[in-house]
Amino acid sequence: MLLYVSNRFEDHRTGRHPECPQRTQRLNMLLEESGWTDRCGIADWPPATVEQLQWNHDADYLQRLQEWCLADAGQIEADTVVSRGTWGAATLAVGAAIDAVQRVWEGDDQTAFCAVRPPGHHALPNAPMGFCVLNNIAIAAHAALRAGAARVMIIDWDVHHGNGTQDSFYRHGQVAFYSIHRSPFYPGTGAEEEIGEGPGRGWIKNAPVPAHIARRAYFERFSEDINRLAERTQPQLLLISAGFDAHQNDPVGGLCLIEEDFATLTGIVQELARSCGARGIVSLLEGGYHLQHMPASALAHVEQLAQGF
Repeated sequence: MLLYVSNRFEDHRTGRHPECPQRTQRLNMLLEESGWTDRCGIADWPPATVEQLQWNHDADYLQRLQEWCLADAGQIEADTVVSRGTWGAATLAVGAAIDAVQRVWEGDDQTAFCAVRPPGHHALPNAPMGFCVLNNIAIAAHAALRAGAARVMIIDWDVHHGNGTQDSFYRHGQVAFYSIHRSPFYPGTGAEEEIGEGPGRGWIKNAPVPAHIARRAYFERFSEDINRLAERTQPQLLLISAGFDAHQNDPVGGLCLIEEDFATLTGIVQELARSCGARGIVSLLEGGYHLQHMPASALAHVEQLAQGF
């Protein structure tokens, strides 16, 4: 497994905010203490270029974002904060996603985990949203297509619906998107009726679930849905928006899951990769805001992901 970690993600300073530098700081410490930074191939990679960011984002928005960061603007949206270090951290996060996709697609390894921040799945092509400024996973999917993949599947198990990612591929037809998320809940999107349009019709699958759903029911829904979507779309590469805020103790989200459940979800994705003949799995950190349970949940995910498929 390839592992993407860096203390440079801590340069994205958010003040008193759930999406804080301690998230990746604590996770990196746990990965090191557990021996994973020694066992895995630690990648060295460049930040994304503006040209690469434009695979998913409007040039005008990218210019405004750079200006906000340079000005240390603080709050730029109801939930989103930037600082002088945000541009560097965010482009490095996207760079990790691109590099991981390219290396896995080329066969350097079967799996990769990117412990990055800021998260990305709410970021829209022309605006920040929900702690997110650049859509890491959407750009990763574009990177996969440019590397030679004909079909890609994004699996999002963050407690919040990945509205920005869905918007990027709603009419696309080469990138399948699946999201299982708490509903009703922020951001208010992700209804089952949202299935894509035009070439993308049938490439979008949403599973809004109630806050009181049982763990077993959650796993059954997840497994059934991703297998049906993969049967329809035949993905060659799987990408995971790995949010850990579906943990029952998360202070921002919260659903029914506990730490080891993220290993179970990972195993289900690995089974899917085997059955559909996917070339690899690339996972990117999204949400998860409890500074003990998020790192422990992510560790369970990493330990399972490292077993390959």
